[in-house]
Amino acid sequence: MTRKKIGAVQMASGPNMNANLLEAERLIREAAESGAGLVVLPENFAFMGKGGQDQLALREEEGSGQLQGFMSRVAEQQGVWLVGGTIPMVARGPGKARAACLVFDDRGERVARYDKIHLFDVSLPGVDERYQESATIEPGDDIVVLDSPFGRLGIAVCYDLRFPEIFRQMLDQGMELLAIPSAFTAITGKAHWETLVRARAIENLAFAVAAAQGGIHLNGRETHGHSMIVDPWGTVLAQVPRGTGYVCCALDHTFQGSVRRNFPTIEHRRLKCSF
Repeated sequence: MTRKKIGAVQMASGPNMNANLLEAERLIREAAESGAGLVVLPENFAFMGKGGQDQLALREEEGSGQLQGFMSRVAEQQGVWLVGGTIPMVARGPGKARAACLVFDDRGERVARYDKIHLFDVSLPGVDERYQESATIEPGDDIVVLDSPFGRLGIAVCYDLRFPEIFRQMLDQGMELLAIPSAFTAITGKAHWETLVRARAIENLAFAVAAAQGGIHLNGRETHGHSMIVDPWGTVLAQVPRGTGYVCCALDHTFQGSVRRNFPTIEHRRLKCSF
């Protein structure tokens, strides 16, 4: 069966990796049964511990490990292209990991890897809430755009959303569809999540599939949720407000082509962004 819908999974992952994987597999299966041929998982779908150091014990070598095996197996069994949120992979530097988003095709073959470039080192205004991803995460270097049955697919992760130049670089490589695994905080999500996702879709006249963590986690962190699929005009086609779940909907490439022809902002660009 050929599936042309795209889907976004929303979770509230915790420190029990096996429980997270069971939940992820259930949601992927349900999305596939609803017709999704491409499914995007949220950032840190397999594990959210008490602190950044906890994930270091789960680092996997390139091409082997429980998490990579899980994604390959489920993609093949469910017959979907799977954008695997992020998992910790071995980094160049000691004591750090790469936040890697792996893409598997419907035969379970890995076809792409994107390592998160922009790291969330911030203090949130008005509250005693601080994050320093760079303490345990080593940033990636390269953008990723790949061919898929759903169009030219670009990959970005969470904090990347705030840096439009990365998406312009993707556009120059033919990007038509964005997958954005994320784990926005409740505070930043309420303020900026929908605005940023819709803006990235609008300015690039692209579809955006934004899969998020959404709920209160055992580590005390609260994430915003509101996983969504947005069309090239900025319309939110489907959304999961809070808690676990998924959304899926069909891609209308005819509509995208019409918008890009009749509203040719891409062709009207006068400046180029370097990265």
